[in-house]
Amino acid sequence: MALLSFVAPACAQQHDLPEAPSPQSTPAQQSSQSGPETQSTTSVHGVVVNNTGAVCEGALVELDQPGINPPVTTTSNSNGRFDFPNPAPGPFKLTVTSSGFLPQVISGMLTAGQSLETSSIVLTMKGTTTEVDVTASREEVAEEQLHLEENQRVFGFFPNFYVTYDPHPAPLTTKQKFTLAWKSSIDPVNFAATGVIAGIEQATNSLSGYGQGVQGYAKRYGAGYADGFVSNMIGGAILPSWWKQDPRYFYKGTGTTRSRVLYAIAMAVLCKGDNGHWQVNYSGIIGGLAAGGVSNLYYPASNRSGAAVTFENAGFGTLESAVGNLFQEFLVKKFTPKIPNYSSGQP
Repeated sequence: MALLSFVAPACAQQHDLPEAPSPQSTPAQQSSQSGPETQSTTSVHGVVVNNTGAVCEGALVELDQPGINPPVTTTSNSNGRFDFPNPAPGPFKLTVTSSGFLPQVISGMLTAGQSLETSSIVLTMKGTTTEVDVTASREEVAEEQLHLEENQRVFGFFPNFYVTYDPHPAPLTTKQKFTLAWKSSIDPVNFAATGVIAGIEQATNSLSGYGQGVQGYAKRYGAGYADGFVSNMIGGAILPSWWKQDPRYFYKGTGTTRSRVLYAIAMAVLCKGDNGHWQVNYSGIIGGLAAGGVSNLYYPASNRSGAAVTFENAGFGTLESAVGNLFQEFLVKKFTPKIPNYSSGQP
């Protein structure tokens, strides 16, 4: 944990305590305020007061984080406020000192893109140093990370939501799994890609039972969109929630090339559970089978597959997943802008 030390002149008694700071804004809120092209920034800020309620001007605030030496320091302004823009995500410790007052220490965990507003830091004349834990809940951390993932797009265009580059990702709640599946399904790029594929199928007379013309194209488009939607919901939300598994790919990014290749291939049949342990990816494997079975409900009779073909297609789906993971591990990150610079040693 990082340390913050403050040694500052005596608190300014003539200032009144400012109004309570507004609630910290999440990266999603920052994004909506600054536009889709603006990436949220990380910051730590707050107000220093004394035990009478007067703000402390000139208090020394020190931000200490692992691997950063020397610690970063600043002083509180005439309103008692201090700010540390763009600190590294991870554990931190703030130490606030002022002449004639006991130091106060605040420790916590900062996530990428988080704007953390500490509660008023009260300096007292007597007593012992107080430690305040400002670590966000696991669900709040996961929400922050999810907002960052929803901004990941290959070449700034194609959605890349189901990959986490955070070295310490929090498990998703059931609501968050459904939110991720829904946003992936209704992304405009998904609608456009489905239209292109339907046009190719029409040109090659694939799924011939649908016929030609506008009606045939509409049926192909509907079937193609349904395939993706059902797959996302069953394999990315319903079964992962049922079995408490995480549907995302966890980027490794370190180690030898061989270890990363083996890891990417293994992730086609393995996944991380919500308990943090690796386990067989029942959600993805059975989800593929279920989605294939559901497609028989709306495919033309002449194009429906039997049980054997459904299992065969599920096997090909697992192979495609392994190939996709290899691309994720070695190529996709290089072409995906707006990925936070996680302090994990990853390239």
